[in-house]
Amino acid sequence: MGAPGDVTRTVLVCGEVRTGLLPTFEPLDVRAAEQLLRLRADELVLVSKRPNLYVLSPETLTGVDCRLPTSNGAKVRAVGTVAARAALTEGRLLQADAYFRAPASGPDERRPWGHYLVRPGTVEPLGKLPQETAAQGALAGSGRGELDLGLIAENLLARLLRHKLVVHRTPMKSQYTRLRWVALPAADGEGASIERFTLAEDELRTVRLRVPEGVEPAAVAGLCEDLALHDWLLTTIVRLLDSSRPGPASRASKADEANEADAALALRPAVEHLLHLWMPGARVHHVLAPLWEVLEREPGFSRQWHTLVQRIRDQLAVQAIPLLRAALTPR
Repeated sequence: MGAPGDVTRTVLVCGEVRTGLLPTFEPLDVRAAEQLLRLRADELVLVSKRPNLYVLSPETLTGVDCRLPTSNGAKVRAVGTVAARAALTEGRLLQADAYFRAPASGPDERRPWGHYLVRPGTVEPLGKLPQETAAQGALAGSGRGELDLGLIAENLLARLLRHKLVVHRTPMKSQYTRLRWVALPAADGEGASIERFTLAEDELRTVRLRVPEGVEPAAVAGLCEDLALHDWLLTTIVRLLDSSRPGPASRASKADEANEADAALALRPAVEHLLHLWMPGARVHHVLAPLWEVLEREPGFSRQWHTLVQRIRDQLAVQAIPLLRAALTPR
């Protein structure tokens, strides 16, 4: 978890990611996606076409000089820069993430900005960092006057949604989710691990990780973005199924046939825009990839996903029977 040139070991990496449907009626192609995510003229937008289309923006930096959130209310002033980036998957799912790394200690007094600018994505405490209380505080959320990673991610998201390519028309209703994450050093000789993953209120999720030394913060951010993306897919499909709820297939009135047709139409966006996006761990750093195996065992992400997909297919098949019968019956 260290960075070149640092004299102190990184003991904490924190981030927050927003995930949601890009408000365009059709997915963006690769050129449009590059145009949307060109946040800086001096850095390239990264494009990957296998196993699916994935476009990643360059990082932007936000200078901060404020207190860190802590679980016990301790006042820890920190100075540095927060890194933020955006990603677009298959021209459809948009994510904005803000994160930083923090060393165990920093200078006793604030240094000139040049000191912090050559350490991008690093926030240094003035003095020693209370590692555990800072980690708990980051997951709990910031208070007044404290570093707010969610706000930085939200500002980046708002910037993207003001782009001329975004027409604010979507094929389906959905909500953005938030994932707060922290990563602390793993014990010597131990691999990466998930200590806790929770679903909280108001679309909020939190995850606490242990990561071996040498894994870059950007790689940890990539894992959390991947987790956030697949959690969003599960959440959205569950809500879509709940809202579609078809009536019994035995109904035969014209009104009931119309209701069946409406239920089928409600599920169509999932089939067209979401079902092909499920590829957990496709771009996760190899050291962190085993963490997806943990999530597959409990809570069982892919197991739940395949069950939901089968429910959609079954509902579409059942709904198609009366519609087909109606179409073939002489009027």
